[in-house]
Amino acid sequence: MGKPGRRITQENAETHIAGLTILQEGSVRDWMRHGKFNVTQGKNFDRSGGVGPWLVTADEFDNYDNLTVTTRVNGEQRQHDTTAHLLFSFSYLISYLSTFTSLQTGDIISTGTPTGAGARFNPPRFLVPGDEVEVEVPGIGLLRNTVVDE
Repeated sequence: MGKPGRRITQENAETHIAGLTILQEGSVRDWMRHGKFNVTQGKNFDRSGGVGPWLVTADEFDNYDNLTVTTRVNGEQRQHDTTAHLLFSFSYLISYLSTFTSLQTGDIISTGTPTGAGARFNPPRFLVPGDEVEVEVPGIGLLRNTVVDE
């Protein structure tokens, strides 16, 4: 977030965006199965994600809602989609989140994943220690991390 706000309208939401970056969030599946608090604990495990490689300022983008996102695991393409297919647009997320919490300068909002996450394969194809995960968004860069076992 580039500036704070509460009860931000969808029409005004993009004026609050500082820029875009890439966020890799890992799912710690055995913790997600606990089920008491939805997926929160499985998505926020210590050192289970990465952010970067840098923040590209908002003025560098004409349209947030049609950015190509490609994910590769060990060089194999697993996801290739655009932000047009996210469940919720950037403007909607900012507006919705600001209905129940004040958003602050520096807050990072994760949009979720496009199609092709490991759980969606049949059978599921989850990450294992040693896997190299790359997420690439033209205009932002490439974020690469190796999965390690805690």
